[in-house]
Amino acid sequence: MAPITRFILNDRGVETAAPAGLLLLDYLRNDKRLTGTKEGCKEGDCGACAVLIGELEGEAIRYQPVTSCLVPLAEAHGMHVVTIEGCNPAVGGLDHAQRAVVEHGGTQCGFCTPGIVVSLHGLLLDAGKGLSLDDVKYALSGHLCRCTGYRSLKDCAATLEHELGGRLDAAGGDRIAALAAAGAIPEYFTTIPERLRALREEVPAGNGAAAGLAPEVRIAGGTDLYVQRGEELPDRRVEVLGRRRELKGVRRAGAEFRIGALTTFEEFGAHPAVRAALPRIAAFNHLIASWQIRNRATLAGNIVNASPIGDFTALLLALDATVALAAGDCRRSVPLKEFYRGYKQIDLRPGELLTEVAFADPTGAHVNFEKVSKRTCLDIASVNSACSIRGAGDGDTIAEAHFSLGGVAPIPLYLRATSQAVRGRVLDLRTAREAVRLSQRELAPISDVRGSADYKRLLARQLMIAHFVTLFPDRFTAEAFYAAGLP
Repeated sequence: MAPITRFILNDRGVETAAPAGLLLLDYLRNDKRLTGTKEGCKEGDCGACAVLIGELEGEAIRYQPVTSCLVPLAEAHGMHVVTIEGCNPAVGGLDHAQRAVVEHGGTQCGFCTPGIVVSLHGLLLDAGKGLSLDDVKYALSGHLCRCTGYRSLKDCAATLEHELGGRLDAAGGDRIAALAAAGAIPEYFTTIPERLRALREEVPAGNGAAAGLAPEVRIAGGTDLYVQRGEELPDRRVEVLGRRRELKGVRRAGAEFRIGALTTFEEFGAHPAVRAALPRIAAFNHLIASWQIRNRATLAGNIVNASPIGDFTALLLALDATVALAAGDCRRSVPLKEFYRGYKQIDLRPGELLTEVAFADPTGAHVNFEKVSKRTCLDIASVNSACSIRGAGDGDTIAEAHFSLGGVAPIPLYLRATSQAVRGRVLDLRTAREAVRLSQRELAPISDVRGSADYKRLLARQLMIAHFVTLFPDRFTAEAFYAAGLP
């Protein structure tokens, strides 16, 4: 028997025995006939199917835009799901976000517009963000528009700031009340926290698994799993791991960071302790997927997926991370650089679950992430790379270094020889050029749709040079590398 999923859909309570692995998108369109949520690419690439998912955090509720084409229905259990139909407070009229899009000519065919408007509502509801042009660009990073382009959509920023900026600044943390009073969201939003608390007390958190039966598939964020196997998942016994709160969160343990395996990219990048230790993490995150996908994609999913071009995996390799694995009472820890055995082959035993990622506090280290892709946002890397360099007390000697590259080998590649060779050496042009030269020996790129082997080799070299130039601009210039001859 399928488990029951209960949640609030717009302003109404919902209870369904539909398969846990059914896509939220399909449930909304086919079962509830909420067809404002559009089916576009069904790969999380266009944003036409964006919805908001609201979850209680303490006494407040946090809303996040996600692509419903990659969300299992069971993930909505105990949540508030908002579609475009639930955003508008005016019957037959336009809300602030809709009106801004229309007035600036941001809609033509209209297919992608509902998802865009939903994400703009997510921006309005996010207390950690404003309404600047950069904020609007951040919100729209997961959307494609082939009719009007993005100029008109970005112009919405000034209108929203003018109409709502003052109210939100005065609202403090209670954006819901301020937005409802301004007519930017329906009044029913103010009742949702209380209704979710009642629902939580009435219905314990579920994970979508049928009682007494072992799951056939475990779903974390689902951002790649649904792309690869989406058609079969509604018919399989699934466990939706995202409901296991014990596998989420960021904490400090002495001189170490310990990250719950189901922590999303966005949660990791937004955590105050992470931002203090990795000041450029927001810039790194901007190169990885989109806001809507980062709200779903998990660290463990990126690691276990074992893609040779996993973006967060490259960064974690450079942080010399270890992964904690558990099966029942059995626990073990494996360095991430030892976790990959071959293409899509990982050191994960039957029944094991990756539960945690740990790495030494990177405060004081010089950390960088680079990526080359056809699009800046929401694209797969041709080649990516990360590095972490920690100096000795004299500031001129490399005490520890870790380099990684993606897209140039069958696995996410930790550059062992390169990392080892520069330790204890003076941080000068000779050492940096040696690191670049050695990295070329560790590569084994192949030609594919993202570039030829020669092109990837060239990109790898350029990204290695970029690490030194970016992290130590007072010591290195790109011209200096080339003046001495190509490494």
